[in-house]
Amino acid sequence: SAHSSQLPARRGRPSPTRQTRGSTATRMSSSNVQEVARALSRLAWLAGGVGLAGTIAQSTLYVVEGGHRAVIFNRFQGVEKGVKDEGMHFRVPWLQRPVFFSVRTRPREIPSVTGTKDLQMVNLVLRVLSRPDQDHLPEIYMRLG
Repeated sequence: SAHSSQLPARRGRPSPTRQTRGSTATRMSSSNVQEVARALSRLAWLAGGVGLAGTIAQSTLYVVEGGHRAVIFNRFQGVEKGVKDEGMHFRVPWLQRPVFFSVRTRPREIPSVTGTKDLQMVNLVLRVLSRPDQDHLPEIYMRLG
């Protein structure tokens, strides 16, 4: 009997005790696998829902940066009268589109060469500072685009 425990395992059909243990373990692991699969499926649906909600929320928000203003173009009504200040604002995704304008003061240099009475050439550079009037941005967009 001491030698029988050291004998190699028989080939062929497993012993009845091993078969019972194996089938019970197989049934438990398959139910665990099904539960894990259901939990992962729920998690995937949840992640998809959160991603979709985030995408919709992101498409309804827009940010007007510092030094800029926005005019809203509505597909049905045209350019809306109000001007949006800096910050985060809501919009209807397909219906409204923000158009951004820089309202910072911008320099423009205009060079000019002119002559004096004694026929000497003088180079003049005129520097003009300009910015659009914020209250008239809808009109500027309607007329100039």
